[in-house]
Amino acid sequence: MNILVTGANGQLGNEMRIISKKTSDNYTFTDVVEVEGVETTILDITDADAIRKTVKEKDIRCIVNCAAYTNVDKAESDGALCRKLNAEAPKLLAEAMKEAGGLLVQISTDYVFGGDPYNTPCREDQKGTPTGVYGKTKLEGEKNIETVDCDYVIIRTAWLYSEFGRNFVKTMLNLTGTKPKLNVVFDQAGTPTYAYDLAVAIKTVLADYEKENPKDGYSKRGIYHFSNEGVCSWFDFTKKIAELAGNTTCDIKPCHSDEFPSPVKRPAYSVLDKTKIKETFGLKIPYWTNSLKVCMENMNALK
Repeated sequence: MNILVTGANGQLGNEMRIISKKTSDNYTFTDVVEVEGVETTILDITDADAIRKTVKEKDIRCIVNCAAYTNVDKAESDGALCRKLNAEAPKLLAEAMKEAGGLLVQISTDYVFGGDPYNTPCREDQKGTPTGVYGKTKLEGEKNIETVDCDYVIIRTAWLYSEFGRNFVKTMLNLTGTKPKLNVVFDQAGTPTYAYDLAVAIKTVLADYEKENPKDGYSKRGIYHFSNEGVCSWFDFTKKIAELAGNTTCDIKPCHSDEFPSPVKRPAYSVLDKTKIKETFGLKIPYWTNSLKVCMENMNALK
């Protein structure tokens, strides 16, 4: 198949580059900026004509949308751009895939939840209750895709990290390795997701779509959840990062969220129920600490 990946120079996009080398599919990697030494096709996903032109020229069968506005705090004061990228652009991508008779794989977020108190893993059919602009626009993007009625698979994920770009793991590696003391919130619970594992899941979806080769709509169309297995707080996550790195001199203490003022309230509990994606696509998902160890070993290998 001919597959287009947006946001290809981000965390997930770079993992998709790695995954692509293990398939016979033809990938086109797009972004709005070029990175030296990395092949990238420039594509603005807010430009409908540019999307259609690229899809037609490359005969694209599937789009994997890894592009998004992800600065949760800044989104509160930058709502127009956030909505353009997270809500309006997915609709344009969906329309392009509907015209081409193809599949859109959209990456969404656990931040579509959080307004109501939850203490059990969130299911796909659970009502979205986002608390900030970022979550609201990502939920709008989901609904816009559903309205277009193309073949789509929306995958909500959480706490993404990888060897690439800036992320929580890299930040905590630096802080626990250089600071004598560190306070980390313990009253927000979720599950870290290694971007490579998510890329593997996307690859599985794409292979299934190619195998089914639907003429009258993809039978597995819908919303799915994916993160690594297990649950932890940001405090637990940090403790494990420091442990695996051998950073033993930093005194890591749990603290409350209100000790770090933010313009947006983050979900207190956003663990995702992954039953549906595991049963539908036969996925075996690694436990979060195992994947964290793999990622950190890969980081060391890249040094």
